[in-house]
Amino acid sequence: MRGISKRRAWGTAACTAAALLVAPAVALADTEDLSAQEISDKAEQELLDAKSVHLKLEQKGKDVDGGEPVSMDLTLDQDDNCVGSLRMADDGGSLELIKQGEKVWMKPDLAFWKAQLPGGQGEAAAEVIGDRYLYGTTDDALLKDMAGVCDLNTIQDEVKNKSDDNTALKKGETTKVDGTSAIPVSGREDGKTTTLYVATEGTPYLVRATEKGEGTDSTLTLSDYDKPVPSKTPSEKDSVDVSQLQGQVTDKPNTY
Repeated sequence: MRGISKRRAWGTAACTAAALLVAPAVALADTEDLSAQEISDKAEQELLDAKSVHLKLEQKGKDVDGGEPVSMDLTLDQDDNCVGSLRMADDGGSLELIKQGEKVWMKPDLAFWKAQLPGGQGEAAAEVIGDRYLYGTTDDALLKDMAGVCDLNTIQDEVKNKSDDNTALKKGETTKVDGTSAIPVSGREDGKTTTLYVATEGTPYLVRATEKGEGTDSTLTLSDYDKPVPSKTPSEKDSVDVSQLQGQVTDKPNTY
């Protein structure tokens, strides 16, 4: 099963989200009256203070690695709870993911298993799991790697550690993001332009971040700050313990 645990998708997804949020480094008087840097700083602080958030990531372009998700829809919090789904690049399938503390449930589709495990191992794994969730804890290396994307604290740490970026920022005209009035703040570095959209009314939340450049087109949408992560988990009959998968497939890693 080490073939899956070696995949970069889970850490990459979290790092991609963090990268969109930290480049370039926002209580509000009037957001539109603030400088571009002040707006960015306030939005960053709200994200760092968030107890939970809903993230939707969409990315495409030649720079998207085959082991990365092209889309991600996750609600996660600082207490290691998470629920959502991911769809992988290069027809690598998709999966649903639920995490409550150290407990993890995941439901990959057949395409995912076939992309991750060589030969007939993917089909074998899919047959064992069926239309159920693979269940275990983060003590299991496979599930720990899978659940690595469900880490709001890691994303916030990445944002904090990279918040001293000196990229020059430019403020744009107020626009709408999913019905929310927002002001864009953009900066360019290494041939890529990152734009942060910050709410102009109420709390200055970051509501969208985009990164565009040659080989890169990523959009991260943020909402539901500080709202609880859904706590419903799959029933026992809808779950298969990860131990039942051991021995059904070999330990031969995927080499593509």
